[in-house]
Amino acid sequence: MEIIYRQGVWMAEALQQRTRSYEDFWLVTSHMGDPKAAVLLVFPLAFYVHRRTGIAVLWVAALSEWLNLVLKWILFGERPYWWIRESGLFSDNLPKVHQFQSTCETGPGSPSGHAMVTSAVWWVIISSLASFFYTRTGSKTLAAVPYLFYVVLLGCVGLSRIFILAHFPHQVIAGLLTGTMLGVCLNRSVPEGRPLLFFLRYSMMLLFGALLMHTALQRTGIDLSWSISLAKRWCSHPEWVRMDTAPFSSLTRDAGVLLGLGLAQFWKPGGWPLPWVPRTLCLALSSMALHYISSFQLPTVSPLLFYSLFFLKYTIVPQVVMVFIPGFVHLLTAKPKRD
Repeated sequence: MEIIYRQGVWMAEALQQRTRSYEDFWLVTSHMGDPKAAVLLVFPLAFYVHRRTGIAVLWVAALSEWLNLVLKWILFGERPYWWIRESGLFSDNLPKVHQFQSTCETGPGSPSGHAMVTSAVWWVIISSLASFFYTRTGSKTLAAVPYLFYVVLLGCVGLSRIFILAHFPHQVIAGLLTGTMLGVCLNRSVPEGRPLLFFLRYSMMLLFGALLMHTALQRTGIDLSWSISLAKRWCSHPEWVRMDTAPFSSLTRDAGVLLGLGLAQFWKPGGWPLPWVPRTLCLALSSMALHYISSFQLPTVSPLLFYSLFFLKYTIVPQVVMVFIPGFVHLLTAKPKRD
């Protein structure tokens, strides 16, 4: 692995030096590939365009990120920003690379979560879009355009993760391949219209299943906090190490999202049949609401309190998008019944 890691570092150095003028582009692309962006940005947009696709996005995002967490606990995997110094191989010739605010994630590196979740989630959207184009036009060429966009998107997200020193190339490739396969499989069975108990069961299975696995691995002598220690030691700015990038943040987000998805369909099965203009208003209002929810700072003094509130925070998200905002817009735009 040392050879693979070393080659990955040189690739990251070459990428930073040759594309330094595109730094903002890489940072924005990395942010768009964040699993959090799938929930807060991609899900509302997809949902207001096509309800089933939106539900599929949330379903696939939660399950793919959870599986990514499990794989990271099993496969471990270094991250470039700490391995460069931790390995001791570059003491005489340090690579000319820089860290960024989004570099210092605290979980293990393999496979890339950004690559895995992005490829899974966007497969749902791209395949739906391609099917729509082919059904309407009968043109295979036009139907292939979304897949071309898919390849370019995944390439950009993958390179952005290498650029900011968050992952080695082989971790990105592993994430992309695994995520695409997950997207294909999970998109076949979307839980639209399922009862609340179904989502409660899945939410608790993800939460307690991961906790049991974590406990079992700890009892066998495996220190699963090893990556957090390295992140704190080698991140160039201590304030860049945040609890919301920790593995348990991913776990509580996924469990919360699934429970919220179940509650949203329980409160209002089928939703409201809104025309396109009210849907656009819903998207604008939801984006504003989710921005404030995302930017709300949680107390980090107690990890248990933080993760509990983080769970509740993401339980609210599907209900805002699927129930609260559409219900409010429906009240504003519904025509009064005439006697």
